[in-house]
Amino acid sequence: MTPTNDKPAPARAMLTVREALDTLLAAVHPVLETEQVATLAANGRVLAQDQASTIDVPSADNTQMDGYAVRALDCVNGGAILRVAQRIPAGQVGEALEPGTAARIFTGAMIPQGADAVVMQEQCEAQGENVVIRHTPQAGEWIRRTGEDIVSGSTILAAGTRLRSQELGLAASVGLAQLPVRRRVRVAVFFTGDELTMPGEAPGGQLAPGAIYNSNRFTLRALLENFGCQITDFGIVPDSLEATRATLRAAAREHDLIITSGGVSVGEEDHIKPAVEAEGQLNMWQIAVKPGKPLAFGEVNRGDVRKEGASDDDQFVSSPTGAAYFIGLPGNPVSSFITFLLFVRPFLLRLQGVSGPVEPRAYQMRADFNLPKADRRNEFLRVRVNAGGGLELFTNQGSGVLTSTVWGDGLVDNPPGRVINEGDIVRFIPFAELQH
Repeated sequence: MTPTNDKPAPARAMLTVREALDTLLAAVHPVLETEQVATLAANGRVLAQDQASTIDVPSADNTQMDGYAVRALDCVNGGAILRVAQRIPAGQVGEALEPGTAARIFTGAMIPQGADAVVMQEQCEAQGENVVIRHTPQAGEWIRRTGEDIVSGSTILAAGTRLRSQELGLAASVGLAQLPVRRRVRVAVFFTGDELTMPGEAPGGQLAPGAIYNSNRFTLRALLENFGCQITDFGIVPDSLEATRATLRAAAREHDLIITSGGVSVGEEDHIKPAVEAEGQLNMWQIAVKPGKPLAFGEVNRGDVRKEGASDDDQFVSSPTGAAYFIGLPGNPVSSFITFLLFVRPFLLRLQGVSGPVEPRAYQMRADFNLPKADRRNEFLRVRVNAGGGLELFTNQGSGVLTSTVWGDGLVDNPPGRVINEGDIVRFIPFAELQH
């Protein structure tokens, strides 16, 4: 027999968290369709066009305080006695202020012509028709100037901004009753595993041997709702290649993104990977992250499918390849939760059209625990903030221990190969930075 030098191909190295995230963000193309919505209904939406103000804010010089509008020259001695010639509530226009007089004025009211300062009422003493000014004001004191906040014609909100309460208030402050926003992202979800049971469906309230409740369905749907997605839930799909392929085809027709949970590993009953490869392509699989290694990303072919009666402009495709994006999450509940926060969240924000940073902020905090054994993968540890301002570690970091996500305040992003000693400074990502 002729000897051969053939050797098995070396195992493909797993992507780092950074490489995986860069791959996802490089592949995503935002939805293009836009719609006008009432500003009152725009919370969480992504602005499609820059918004400019048509007015100055404030629209006129006004007072920041309840007090008295005066001429600073009339109050140089620190004890001036002035006649109160008028009273100006907010929303009313006063008369020109004559020398030697003061105007009783209330927060937000327009400064009368001739006045150049406001003295707060705490520094004044009313005496009949007069007021004693026990302060030497400087010109401009306690006056908000016209356009001090916003100048007419200036851009107040940039396209690609995800609208929060602050942005909505700002839009309303310049009279914007409606805003142009990107349409909501359409996401299909389904879950694989013959062992999965929905709460309330177990006969007699007792789980069958080997069965588990489908907690991921509740976790992932709630997360998607946090991001304002239009969700189609295909439920639990049987553990077969045919059923998985059929569900992928159905999900791809009218959705921008398909998210699955479970079935992305290499077991005989893990059908997601071959199903995606048969119905589209898999661009990424397995990440050097703990928990959550079996994460998959790719596309599922769609074809030119539109809703009945839709125009050519009403596309369902965000991907320029005519396919729905696909992200397969692990089945273990903590792995599914954490990989959504780390990878799906920034991908979704870009898909929605967010143009600014989409990665969460990390804070430098003190570890009040030891992690003596380093892992070769990038670990994300469930921790909470203690009364001393340090971080405590949940005792069981297993990928199935969902109680750790409720107990914890966030994650420590621990690089590969790093041990942690009590007192070390670590990168902490609060859950509050990850779920919206």
